[in-house]
Amino acid sequence: QVQLVESGGGLVQAGDSLRLSCTASGRPGGTYGMGWFRQTPGKEREFVAHITWNGADTYYANAVKGRFTISRENAKNTAYLQMNNLKPEDTAVYYCAVIVFGPAGREAAVASKSYDYWGQGTQVTVSS
Repeated sequence: QVQLVESGGGLVQAGDSLRLSCTASGRPGGTYGMGWFRQTPGKEREFVAHITWNGADTYYANAVKGRFTISRENAKNTAYLQMNNLKPEDTAVYYCAVIVFGPAGREAAVASKSYDYWGQGTQVTVSS
């Protein structure tokens, strides 16, 4: 069992930055891929970014490439999502998730069904 707690969401203006954090507990060593998804009311949960267990590979949705950066500190069991130049369309609930048992690679990383554990979500609101 892995527990995930997100933090760092809030209300900002377009062009501002935010950094989300996701801290995992229950499985030592950080030997799992970590991802961020987001969801708005009435829409499917959307892939945002993923980082492999050792940080060697990262994947991003086209909508955030060049603006968002995912990173992790395994010693702290924490992943981060640095979000720069935020836009109103980035407004969503952001969820952290981990792949513990599933396959690696981009194809798995972008699919929400690949993830085994999810956090409760943190709201990000970007005003124009």
